[in-house]
Amino acid sequence: MLEPLLGSKSSEKVLIFIEALGEGYAREISRFFGIALDPIQKQLDKLELGGILVSFLKGRTRIYTFNPRYPFLKELKLILDKALTFYPEEERERLLMNRRRPRRRGKSI
Repeated sequence: MLEPLLGSKSSEKVLIFIEALGEGYAREISRFFGIALDPIQKQLDKLELGGILVSFLKGRTRIYTFNPRYPFLKELKLILDKALTFYPEEERERLLMNRRRPRRRGKSI
């Protein structure tokens, strides 16, 4: 949906994922959307170089999140939120209900 505006499908997927969950890393995003890892990594690097995203290390994993100092962040988030409403219901549910914390040991499923 935003591919013509952003230039690539992987760029759209990266931004939608980070908007929905607040942060993410390359392999997590590629697995979620079923896209190869290389284009996701290239888009993350490009978006970080452009100042839209910032990254930090958590252990050995590079985590990406939106740059709070990006001048058009509010407008970008509004566009991404609007685009997310047009995603198929099942993909939107999967994206917004993504469980990230581990389960307590011994807890029943």
